[in-house]
Amino acid sequence: MLSVGFRALFRREVLRFVRRPKNTFMPPAITNVLYFAVFGLILGGRIDKIAGFDYILFIVPGLIVLGAISNAFENASFSIFHGRWNEYIHETLTSPLSYAEMVVAYVAASAVRGLIVGVIIAAVGRLFVPIGIEHGLFLVATMVVITSLFAGLGIIGGLVARDFDDLTVMNQFILRPLVFFGAVFYSLETFEQAWQVQLSLVNPMVYMVDSVRYGLLGHSDLIEVGVLPAPYTDFGPLLALGVLVAATGIVLAIDVYLFKIGYGLTD
Repeated sequence: MLSVGFRALFRREVLRFVRRPKNTFMPPAITNVLYFAVFGLILGGRIDKIAGFDYILFIVPGLIVLGAISNAFENASFSIFHGRWNEYIHETLTSPLSYAEMVVAYVAASAVRGLIVGVIIAAVGRLFVPIGIEHGLFLVATMVVITSLFAGLGIIGGLVARDFDDLTVMNQFILRPLVFFGAVFYSLETFEQAWQVQLSLVNPMVYMVDSVRYGLLGHSDLIEVGVLPAPYTDFGPLLALGVLVAATGIVLAIDVYLFKIGYGLTD
């Protein structure tokens, strides 16, 4: 059973962004209207189908991933850093909560924000193109895992940041470029050279976008390009999800360790 302290911390973190929808939910909605209008309608009409899908439909999963993980990361990093900056995080540290409960509360709240933004982007996408769900359970599991992963990374970012500019650099100049090169606007099948595919597979965002695309559209580049040997090719999405689950566990363990040693919390 969840402790009273955990529920209180989780509730505080959720209310922090729910009470400011103009700052948390309106920007991604407006931004993605522009994405769909420009890349989907204007440019998409000039681009042939990709993997059998209209271009505007093909980019929906990537835009959902971009919005969800960006907001999960931003929420966790800002919450931790703002608490350090104004020194009210000390109240959390002196509460009768274990370090694991603290971390999970921050991560869960940030993941909720990421998931809400993902739903908003999907709703915006439906205004432009019909969107179905091919593998619902797989999609939900993937979204929970990737938002939790980046919420955990956001905690690390909030601990290592020295000013608010550091948070901007992490999100705008590290996270977003990786997503854009993570097969959001293109398919791995478009590459003619094997080394191009192999280089793309180094980018972890490829696995996240591919997993969400598989859940929504039933299409996986990892299957089509044959990442796994022939007998196991169809297990590509499951492999990607397994890797993401493992990565999330490692990141959360690091978060708990950093809280335990007080890294960045008492500066």
